[in-house]
Amino acid sequence: MSQQFKKMRQGMLESIAYAKGNSAPGTRVHHPKPVDVKSLRISIGMTQEEFAAKFGVSTATLRHWERGDRSPQGPALVLLNVIQHDPQAVIRALAA
Repeated sequence: MSQQFKKMRQGMLESIAYAKGNSAPGTRVHHPKPVDVKSLRISIGMTQEEFAAKFGVSTATLRHWERGDRSPQGPALVLLNVIQHDPQAVIRALAA
């Protein structure tokens, strides 16, 4: 086996493990909790336009999330979890 093939094989095995919910040795896979986006937005007292502008998502995307047409995934879901935990920290970080 060539060195190139070994690297490709290792990468594929790690991808398969990740897809099955397992992580590579020494790492941890985080699974953010689902967020009720509308309730979150209302709880911090923002309109859809304010929330979208403040946190860098389009108003159309926010509306889709709130209606349930789509669900936030990946980095957007992580951001929403952080906003839910401490919205002011995110606002301060983005203002810097």
